[in-house]
Amino acid sequence: MTVHQPPAGARDLLPLDVAQKQWIEGRLQDAFQRWGYHRIITSTLERLDTLMAGGAIDRSTVIQFQDPDDEMLGLRPELTASIARAAVTRMSELTLPQRLYYNANVFRRNGESHHGRQQEFYQAGVELLGARGVMADAEVLLLLADSLQGLGLQRWTLVLGEAELTRALLDPFPESIRDRVRHAIARLDRVALETMALSPQLRDRALGLFELRGRPKDVLQKLASFDLDDDRRRVLDNLKSLVALVETIDRDLLDRIVLDLSIIETFNYYTGIVFEVVCECESGTRLLGKGGRYDRLLELYDPQKQPCPGIGFSLNLEDLQQTLLASDRLPKDIPAIDWLVVPTNTRSQMAAFTYAQQLRRETASVRVELELGDAEDRNAVLERARHRCVARVVWVAEDGTPQIEALDDAKM
Repeated sequence: MTVHQPPAGARDLLPLDVAQKQWIEGRLQDAFQRWGYHRIITSTLERLDTLMAGGAIDRSTVIQFQDPDDEMLGLRPELTASIARAAVTRMSELTLPQRLYYNANVFRRNGESHHGRQQEFYQAGVELLGARGVMADAEVLLLLADSLQGLGLQRWTLVLGEAELTRALLDPFPESIRDRVRHAIARLDRVALETMALSPQLRDRALGLFELRGRPKDVLQKLASFDLDDDRRRVLDNLKSLVALVETIDRDLLDRIVLDLSIIETFNYYTGIVFEVVCECESGTRLLGKGGRYDRLLELYDPQKQPCPGIGFSLNLEDLQQTLLASDRLPKDIPAIDWLVVPTNTRSQMAAFTYAQQLRRETASVRVELELGDAEDRNAVLERARHRCVARVVWVAEDGTPQIEALDDAKM
């Protein structure tokens, strides 16, 4: 029997885990709201067709169900598709742009070869819908930086790419080998590029793409030498304008940006800038979140197929928590109890309940516990209170008279 264990891929969050998670969520929410974003909550369960729209999600990663009407459903593996569906079907009359944020769990199957791997994750992020251009891109990047700075993160880097430019640069490679070239570049595998069955011209191009990673100004200068058509040249100019705008507004963010034309998860989902946030930890490099522009996604859900631009990012709360554990910023203990209300005898129980209710009404955020065990041994009650980090004990008599005792030596 395994009734004492959670299912494979699931895990429990104990009170300290929850306290640390809520600390992170609270600071992210503060940042999102300061920038004018409003929270949206979408369905955990979606039609499989909804999740598959845009080609951004590998079907094998979706935990699937079949309802009584034989319709295939899935647990959401990310939030963007769900928010896009809700925006075009439930919010179509609202003025654009719409600034939305979320804080929710997502589910991803890791395949049979990874039995037992985590399948439920927590994410927080934003979606800016109905706005295109350099200003919108800059807002999302600057909000991301503001969010991470609010958490006190130090050694993080923003890896920035451009999906349309990447497609243009890879177009000359035969389709049969294009993904191998991109993956080799993304993995920094120069040997794979040098030994791949490519013509000398294409090998030189591949090695040239290999060098398109580094300080934004250096990479942009290299990109200027590539043969691009007018449309892609305009994309490059927009990327230059974005870098220049970020430099003007937040030089610290510019110093954290690595321009990398190899990052792109799918050719169908993203249509503009794409980015990842990585952090150097003692255990190595940790991916904290990712995002990008998806200007063709929302029209897939619109009955009239009206185009609507979008851009956003998601942050992985578990990875943020693990990264912050080494700092002194996360809570080290669960919140302490402010009051322990103790009835002095069985006849004073009603008075103790009443006094506890009075304390709770006086201060909204106060934490009040009622002693439910044997209160005759005063020293034992005080010892239990100190062990549970109680700040004050109040002994309530039958007539409601309180005797307050502060526990200055409680284990805080």
